[in-house]
Amino acid sequence: MSARQPPLVVISVVGLTPDLLGEHTPNLNALAEDGFMATLKPPFPAVTCTSQSTMLTGTLPREHGIVANGWYFRDQAEVWLWRQSNHLVHGEKVWDAARQQLPDFDCAQLFWWYNMYASVDYSVTPRPVYPADGRKIPALYSHPAALHRDLEARLGPFPFFNFWGPKSDIASTEWIAACARQVFDNHRPALELVYLPHLDYNLQRIGPHDARIWADVAAVDRAAGELITHVRAAGAEVMVVSEYGIETATGHIDINRVLREHGYLAVRETLGWELLDFGASRAFATVDHQVAHVYVREPGDMDAVAGLLENTPGIEHVLDASGKAQWGIDHPRAGELVAVAAEGQWFTYYYWLDDARAPDFARTVDIHRKPGYDPLELFVDPGLKFPRLKVAWRLLQKNLGFRMLLDVIPLQPELVKGTHGRPPPDRDRGPLIIASNKRLAADHFDMREVKELMLAHWQ
Repeated sequence: MSARQPPLVVISVVGLTPDLLGEHTPNLNALAEDGFMATLKPPFPAVTCTSQSTMLTGTLPREHGIVANGWYFRDQAEVWLWRQSNHLVHGEKVWDAARQQLPDFDCAQLFWWYNMYASVDYSVTPRPVYPADGRKIPALYSHPAALHRDLEARLGPFPFFNFWGPKSDIASTEWIAACARQVFDNHRPALELVYLPHLDYNLQRIGPHDARIWADVAAVDRAAGELITHVRAAGAEVMVVSEYGIETATGHIDINRVLREHGYLAVRETLGWELLDFGASRAFATVDHQVAHVYVREPGDMDAVAGLLENTPGIEHVLDASGKAQWGIDHPRAGELVAVAAEGQWFTYYYWLDDARAPDFARTVDIHRKPGYDPLELFVDPGLKFPRLKVAWRLLQKNLGFRMLLDVIPLQPELVKGTHGRPPPDRDRGPLIIASNKRLAADHFDMREVKELMLAHWQ
C-alpha cells in the first residue's frame, strides 16, 4: 500500500438492513453521520456466498459462478455445499484489481467465504480437522499457516460451536472482531475484509419482527463499533456492508417430497434410512433458503417438472433458460430449472416421506452431507425432555472414545421464523452499505458496484 493512502476495512454485518438502524445502533449511526448510508440491490439469490462473490468480483452469478451456497456437481453426481476453495469463484477479485493500482497492496480476508487459496496475503477461516477415526475436531485454517495459531494464543480458542449450530451467539462475532483488530495492528493491510455473522442467527430463529431481536442488533453494533473505533483511530477508512435482508418466514415447501411423490426423485436404503440418489434421480432440488436449483436429467421431463412446480403451493416463479438469463443466474452450475419461493416461504431439503427413515445426519449439525441448507441446525429439538443432559451424555461418549451422533436437531420446519434469498420487498428491508468516505456517497447502489467503491478508495 502506498504510504499516502489510509487502509480500508470492509465489515460484513450479515442481515443488517436500514429498518434495523435506530436507537440500538449508535455506532453504526455515527459512521453513517460521518459518511453516508445507501441501500444495495442484492444479486439473486441473496445468500451469503453469492452476495459476497458479487461484491468481490463486481459480477453476477452468470459470470462468477456462485449460484448459491452450494450446487450439484454433475460430473461427480454429488451435491456439495459450503465448499471453501477460492478457485470456485470466477473472475477478477478486488484484491487482484487493486494490485494493478498499488504494487505494494496487501489484503487480509477474515472469515469471508471461499477463503482458502485466495490470492490474499492474510486469511483466516473455520476448517475442522477430520481424523481417520471419524472424529470432527474444531479448527481454523490460515495463511500464513502460523497466523491462526498466533491469534488463538493471544485471543484464546476460536469458539467454533458459537459460529454455527444451536449454540450460535455473539461469542464468535466478538472473537472475529478481536481477530480483525489484531491483524490490523500487526500487519496494517491496505484492505481488510471482516465477516460478523451474529445478527443472522436470531433473525432466522425468531424473525425480524420479534422484540427480542433488538438485543442482537445492539450486540452486533457494539462488536462492530469496537472494531470501527479501533481502526478509524489508526487512520483507516471503514465500509460496512450487508449481504441480504431477512423476512418473516410463514411457511415452507418440501420440494423434494413433491418430486419424489411424482416419481422423479430416487432414494436408496442404507442401514435402515434413506439417502437421496442424485445420479439415479430424473429430477431433484438442491435448496438454499428461498431458492431451489432443480436438476432435471432428461430434457423430455423439463415441461412436466416445470408444470408440476408451477402448481405447487408456495412457489412463485419457476425459471427456465430465459428466466435464468433475466435473473442473472444463467450459469452451467445452476439447475435446469430454478424455483423461487413466494414471500415468507422457504424450501426444506427433506425428501423422505417418513421421519423414521430420515438419514442419521438429518438430526445433527452437518452442513456438508445435507443436500441443501438446513436452518433447523440453529435449534435444539424442543421435544427432548432434558436436552442439556442429552448433549452432555453425547459429549461424554465422545470424550470416552465412543462413536456418537449429536442428534439433537429437530425436523420441524415451522420453528424457523426468518428466511431470505428472493429479491427484497423494498429497499428498507434489503442490504445496505455504510461508509466513512463521503465522496463516494449515493442513495442506492447495485451490489456489483461494491468492488468499484472499494477500488475508488485508492484512486
